[in-house]
Amino acid sequence: MIVEQIYTSCLSQGSYYIESNDEVAIIDPIREIDSYLEKANKRGSKIKYIFETHLHADFISGHITLAKKTGADIVYGPNTETSFNKLSAKDGQEFKIGDLTIIALHTPGHTLESTTYLLKDETGNDHAIFTGDTLFIGDVGRPDLSQNTKVDAKLFAGLLYDSLRNKIMTLDDEIIIYPGHGEGSSCGKNLSSETIGTLGNQKKTNYALRENMTKSEFIDEVLDGLDKPPKYFPFNVSMNKNGYDDSKEVLQKNLNPLDPDKFEDLISKRYVIVLDVRHQDDFAKAHIPNSIFIGLDGRFAPWVGEILEDINTPILLVVPNGREEEVITRLSRVGFDHILGYLKGGIENWTSKEKVTSSIDSSKASVLKDLENKSKHLILDVRSHDEHQNESISDSLNIPLKSINKSIDQINFKSIFYIHCQGGYRSMIAASILKKNGIHSFSNIKEGYNSIKKASLKL
Repeated sequence: MIVEQIYTSCLSQGSYYIESNDEVAIIDPIREIDSYLEKANKRGSKIKYIFETHLHADFISGHITLAKKTGADIVYGPNTETSFNKLSAKDGQEFKIGDLTIIALHTPGHTLESTTYLLKDETGNDHAIFTGDTLFIGDVGRPDLSQNTKVDAKLFAGLLYDSLRNKIMTLDDEIIIYPGHGEGSSCGKNLSSETIGTLGNQKKTNYALRENMTKSEFIDEVLDGLDKPPKYFPFNVSMNKNGYDDSKEVLQKNLNPLDPDKFEDLISKRYVIVLDVRHQDDFAKAHIPNSIFIGLDGRFAPWVGEILEDINTPILLVVPNGREEEVITRLSRVGFDHILGYLKGGIENWTSKEKVTSSIDSSKASVLKDLENKSKHLILDVRSHDEHQNESISDSLNIPLKSINKSIDQINFKSIFYIHCQGGYRSMIAASILKKNGIHSFSNIKEGYNSIKKASLKL
């Protein structure tokens, strides 16, 4: 028996490779499927089933492409509607993979079709559960993300409570939990950085599984403090439900080098987003006016979805040389396939043609010393509400990055203000959005709140 977690960090997403006697099951594959094919081919095995825990909203699954390449059956939980052929598993239905058995446990709550897959080993003993977004390490799936339904979040939360108590918590404590996501995912509130655990440990540490918790308490706690769902989620659900292009076709179509003149011409003649994915320090020094920064070396794809929202937005890319394919591939993971091209030769080529650039003023935390005995209302904190409440500069204005587009009118400082996040990545995204909206009278604190704490400022 082989059970392997394949974790994609930028999505905080876990997919799974299960093999026995030359037969393979894949659970929740990402859009690029080569890694699954390579593993199976290397071992001389055949992919028999592709199990989907639910219709994913936060990334594009590789289920359709993988099924076309291998002839494997796609399996969803009960009552899942799709435009392609698939098996709708009944609650308790068994599937054989070599000497292993996988049992579909219908666990609605995160979505109506959400299904947990129970793996029994060669001896028939329960070995692991693949919980998708029903149960995470440290948390449970949000009940407010289901698309195209009139059922309210409280009812979904009640369904989730029943699924956890009646289908999952009745299993042995030693059983291994393989969740769909880890820390950083928008599909839960407080996911652990751990991506594998045991049911027994979760009963002890996961607030949602505590003993004697009433359904009413569960509903209140699970729904408390939820931000609005990311706007790109419905687009991803639709693609996973109705189909999409092969990621290699998307790469081939979008990998278009554009010289500075052509790049500038496209900016002037149509609505486009210029997306700059370099390091935040490089963006601060020089960037194309009105471009949006979302750095490739952070939680790139999910932040693109949060900030740009509409996957049909035409995008022009400014990319570190040599990473063009990586950028387009990672954008396709969240459904952003409409890439017009990238700036050939990067920002250096743009400046060599003496074309206009903009910059962002950056400051070290020590600059805030001048505020210790003056107004403290000159600081914009773009971390989450939870981060801000846990530890922050007193009287600072807190507007989380994911809300910045809709909150520009709140940013009405009368003089130069300072913007920060935890480490400098999110604040530069926010800074680029502010500049695009005509707000220029600010300085970005390099290395964010981390540097403010190191400076021991009494703010």
